Amino acid sequence: MNRMLLLAGIAVVAVVATASTLFTVQQTEQVMITQFGQPIRVIDKPGLHAKIPFIQSIVSFDRRLLDFDAAGEEVILGDQRRLTVDSFTRFRITDPLLFFQTSGAQEAGIRGRLSSIVSSSLRRVLGSEPLLAVLSADRQRIMNEIKRQVNEEARRFGIGVEDVRIRRADLPEENTQAVLNRMQSERERVAREARAEGAEVAARVRAGADRERTVLLAESQAQADVLRGQGEQEAIGLFAEAFQRDPQFFQFWRTMQAYREAFSEGDARLVLTPDSEFFRYFRSSQPGVPLPGVSEPVRPTPVAPALEQAPAPQPAPAP
Repeated sequence: MNRMLLLAGIAVVAVVATASTLFTVQQTEQVMITQFGQPIRVIDKPGLHAKIPFIQSIVSFDRRLLDFDAAGEEVILGDQRRLTVDSFTRFRITDPLLFFQTSGAQEAGIRGRLSSIVSSSLRRVLGSEPLLAVLSADRQRIMNEIKRQVNEEARRFGIGVEDVRIRRADLPEENTQAVLNRMQSERERVAREARAEGAEVAARVRAGADRERTVLLAESQAQADVLRGQGEQEAIGLFAEAFQRDPQFFQFWRTMQAYREAFSEGDARLVLTPDSEFFRYFRSSQPGVPLPGVSEPVRPTPVAPALEQAPAPQPAPAP
């Protein structure tokens, strides 16, 4: 009975010793062996490994890509502009021994140091760059320089920085309204310039159209005057030719035209003497006496009552 208990105790001790001696390293981790708190060796190959039981212990570190998100902070740029920058960092533990000696066994120890490193690099690099460079294609060059500086300082802690990126770069809240006002003023200035240029072009086009209109009217008026003069010249020539053929008939015909134009209204009044030359054809003529240019004699017609001579106006009485 005592022998069975002894064998069972030995088996238990062997199992415990074996469990304390053997350990497994996963593919996503790297292990450092410590003895009484002092680092002994680093194991970075996955598989089954052994250590001295009860004396040595293991400290595991993640070998995957780790992330660190820095809080947004205000940075003064090279052109004295203020910018609130929110960045993130991707890093990897490359030297577990150095990492353990400088930051301890926990990742939280390196995050505080990495925050100050990233913040210092951001301020140094962005402090020499203008705002337009940060917001343009030069941003990649700026990020590479920040990453280089952060990586050089982070090597002292056994980590390698894979990437540093600016997630967001915004103006401070108190400057946003001022920038918006400047942008609005700039857009209004551009709009005024565009309107002024449009008004200038419109005035130039309108002036050209007015000039062409004036020229066309002048040419048309000149051509009309020429044509009117030619017509009047032909009319005068026809009248002169007709007058030369039969002066008496022509005089008679013109007098009839004057009668028609003078008495066409029916209520026209003429203030003339009865023996005026204008009424020579209204006066009684002898029967059988032909009118000028008429082959047959004119029959006597009742003479129109003589037009009364209008009385002369009386002078107004003296005041």
